[in-house]
Amino acid sequence: MSVAEFLAERKETAFSFEVLPPIRGKGIEGVFSVIEKLLPYNPAYINITTHRTNVSYKDMGNGVYHRVFEKKRPGTVAIAAAIKSKYNVRTVPHVICSGFTQTEIANELIDLSYLDIKDLFLLRGDRAQGEHSFKPVEGGHSHASELCKQVLEFNSEFDPGKPFSFGVAGYPEKHEEAMNLYTDIEHLKEKIALGASYIVTQMFFDNSKYFDYVARLRTEGIMVPVIPGIKPITSLRQQSLLPNTFHIDFPDDLAREYMKCKTDEDAKALGVEWGIQQARELKKANVPSLHFYTMNATPSVEKIVKAVY
Repeated sequence: MSVAEFLAERKETAFSFEVLPPIRGKGIEGVFSVIEKLLPYNPAYINITTHRTNVSYKDMGNGVYHRVFEKKRPGTVAIAAAIKSKYNVRTVPHVICSGFTQTEIANELIDLSYLDIKDLFLLRGDRAQGEHSFKPVEGGHSHASELCKQVLEFNSEFDPGKPFSFGVAGYPEKHEEAMNLYTDIEHLKEKIALGASYIVTQMFFDNSKYFDYVARLRTEGIMVPVIPGIKPITSLRQQSLLPNTFHIDFPDDLAREYMKCKTDEDAKALGVEWGIQQARELKKANVPSLHFYTMNATPSVEKIVKAVY
């Protein structure tokens, strides 16, 4: 059963989360530790993130620099396979445009197909370090919609009997590069038309923005499940880091309480309190699932999930 099929049949709000592959040179035990803390709450699926290859230059002397590619984190294929094998839970690897050629993506799809991992989450991915606008690698994709098309072509040409099913990202406060929410939704419509069967939102801290976003999508004819993405705040520096990085706003009530925090521990406690309140309201509204971003926040996510589920 795919994520999309599961969401269609679900009777109450499910729970999912994502894990970050280990940094190159470190073992998978850290990933397993995160999973084992949250596994008792019966996650419907686990997402595995991926990142573009970082490029660096090595000084060879005499004014000559050699271009070096450094993959700081492994791809999601091996991690997804390990998680599926060890825990027998549905895994959803991220597949991205950023830093990958179409040939590399095709090879990744072939490997995932062999492993019988048929759920994907498709994203454009981040800009390269130091770039002000997104630039695909030679032979790569510029937009997530192009990636959706490649997956559809793979489904029809390579494995029509058991095709990939995929979700895409949504932005209740609009994507940072979109002119406005209207144009952002127009791009989202294209991905839905290309077969995306559900949407997971970027993090937000004001539930009204999620509810308004879903209502807007419905008026625009987008009827697939829209899963809210939640990330608890965990440090003082996130007061500026999260709004600046993800182009989101804190609601006034949260901002006022956040400004009273004196230590990271204060911020973590507030993050848990706000996350519980946010998750309970969303669950009461019978959202399809709650999806948690666990990066550097696993203990907080565990406390929230324990209180809500």
